[in-house]
Formats: sequence, C-alpha cells, structure tokens
Amino acid sequence: MPELLFKLRNVPDDEAQEVRAILDEHGIRYYETSEGNWKIAVPALWLADTSQLAQARELVAAYQAARFRRAREEHEQAIIEGKAPTLWSLVRRNPWRALLYVAGVAVILYLSVMPFIGLGG
Repeated sequence: MPELLFKLRNVPDDEAQEVRAILDEHGIRYYETSEGNWKIAVPALWLADTSQLAQARELVAAYQAARFRRAREEHEQAIIEGKAPTLWSLVRRNPWRALLYVAGVAVILYLSVMPFIGLGG
C-alpha cells in the first residue's frame, strides 16, 4: 500500500524539486499526486515501495534540516548587512496597507469594548 512521504501544499517549487532530486539520486521509487482541478486533493509525494520508507524519511528530514539552517544563516546575514525587512521598512513600503490594518484593529477594538462601556453608567 502506498505511503505518504511529503505533502506539497504550500511548498516552494525549488524545495519540491530538490526533494524529488534527492529521492531520484538515492533510487527511491515514488509518485506524485496533484491537488486536482478543484484544489481539494492532497498534492504529495508517495512511496510505492514501503520498504524504503525509513530511508526516504531520513533523507527528507536531513534535507529539511539543512534547508532550515541555510535559510536561517541567510536571514542572519541579511540582519547583519541591514537588508532584513523591519516593521518600519514594511510600513514605508506600503503605508496604505499599514493604515488599513491599524484602522481594522481600531474598529475591532471599538466593537469589542463598546458594549462594556455602557454597563458602568
């Protein structure tokens, strides 16, 4: 019976391609399912041969750990160089969106607190 190895929903294309390459490199047989036309199916990589499941999971886990370390190092380097996005840089880049978010929070806060303000009087 096929075994689910790696879900592809919300996975960047480069990561999915690298996982496929690792599996191909190690001779692990798999097949891929798409999310379908209505986007309700599970896009994933499935193992045809469950005897390779432990090896495949170890390979994917090692790859994901290495990818995490690489992304973390890139982010830390961007912080050191001053290129990492900050809250202020995001507000400056799109001030209308920031204003809309603040207004939305104010409306929600008003609607949440207003019924209780009338109880005291």
